[in-house]
Amino acid sequence: MYKKHIALLVCSLFASVTVADEVGRLNPIDTTLPTPATLKATFITAQPQKVSTQRLVGTCPQVEVALTDSDFGDGAYVLQAGFAEDESFGATYAVPASEFPIRIDVMEALFGTSNALVETTTKWTARVWDGTPTDGILIASFSSDDIILPHLVMPPGTNGIILSVGVDPSDPEQIYIYNDSGMNSYSVAFRIDHHNLPGNPCISSPDQNRNAFPCTDTSGLQFPQENWIEAVTGTWCVCGSGWMTLQEFPGICTPSGDWVLRSAYTSINCTITPGACCFSDDTCQNLSPGDCSIFGGTFSGDGTACATFACNSGVGACCVPSTGNCVEFELDTCTTVGGNHMGEGTTCAQTTCFPEGACCLPSGSCIGPVTPDDCISVAGLFQGDATDCSNANCSQPIGACCGPDWCLNLASLDCVAVGGTWNDAGTACDDGSICDNACPEDLDGDGIINVTDLLTVVGDWGVMDSDADLDGNGTVDTPDLLAVIAAWGTC
Repeated sequence: MYKKHIALLVCSLFASVTVADEVGRLNPIDTTLPTPATLKATFITAQPQKVSTQRLVGTCPQVEVALTDSDFGDGAYVLQAGFAEDESFGATYAVPASEFPIRIDVMEALFGTSNALVETTTKWTARVWDGTPTDGILIASFSSDDIILPHLVMPPGTNGIILSVGVDPSDPEQIYIYNDSGMNSYSVAFRIDHHNLPGNPCISSPDQNRNAFPCTDTSGLQFPQENWIEAVTGTWCVCGSGWMTLQEFPGICTPSGDWVLRSAYTSINCTITPGACCFSDDTCQNLSPGDCSIFGGTFSGDGTACATFACNSGVGACCVPSTGNCVEFELDTCTTVGGNHMGEGTTCAQTTCFPEGACCLPSGSCIGPVTPDDCISVAGLFQGDATDCSNANCSQPIGACCGPDWCLNLASLDCVAVGGTWNDAGTACDDGSICDNACPEDLDGDGIINVTDLLTVVGDWGVMDSDADLDGNGTVDTPDLLAVIAAWGTC
């Protein structure tokens, strides 16, 4: 029987499994953007939370935060072209409790077009929360009006623009967050209020050649619990609606990378801890990091002091594999004892010499705790020191999932969820014959599902790599036996 094959496009929203020519809500576009321009949207008169300046004492260096590893420059990105009007994408950034209150200085998102046939205009809203979008406190919300805040306008072709939103530094009313939510974090999000040419939510995507879309990076989804999406609701919107983390978003709907978002904040109530500042003549002064840099010195770390720190001595944390310990030695001594020197001025208290944590394997399973080297030796992906398999988000292998008249590239569990038959990791719908077997229960290929096939299931009972694993759950077991019985007879 001829099968129609539909490639699954990993994106933000609904997976269309129809065979019509229209494009479903899952419609990412792999693209290479030239160096993006920057659209500055600066508030001159903002109306966020009122602030008593008496609470604000001192100042600190600006802190930049991002979940994506993108540098926002030219290169490869994925345009999430299934993104509909009134949908939002956002990120939550952790902040040490000691740094509150903070001032939000800027929030930026990368939008792109791919082979746009016309100039595109996108109306947008930027929002900020104390905490998360679902459980936090909305602090500020600003929308483009093309008077004070410009709409996002992009020329025809393939282009990228960084939408950079902030409050004018001279404005007395800034965006301040006091951690009133108690969540030690803040969130920023951008909403598309109006596309240049919208589609029909959950049925067809906005025209990819006449709209701008938010971008995700190409290095994989590293922070599923901190990336957010606010999805629209509708009759055919099967991926849910409202605010969800990408961890909560159904697997077949989730983007393949982190949103290309970043922000920066400045702590208000803080004191800058001085440290030993070493100069080329081996003299030392206790200075702040900024002052040390201004005077041409080398800052040795917060809390260090000239009274106890010997400049240019080379003393630092030394990790000794033979003992599993850390000692503070100068470079030559560390080398003599077979240790790894972590740099002058480092301390054992600040150094993790021998990290161990969860390791995600290519099969989607997890082992650990193991060292990074041991994880790499089995082609795994180390999840970080002190991580645990119980909360590791290991990517599941993808394979062809066959339905009655369709094929999708899915993980095994997602395939079962949509009623398909999984064909094992590494298989793909691009193989035109992958779904040609109309009778997977006919294990001996004689055209009849009978006792022979039943005995094959029984004979492979408990086997983990067998054609008799009809439901693709990894083991030949009761569901496979029932599948043969249910399909009994001629194919």
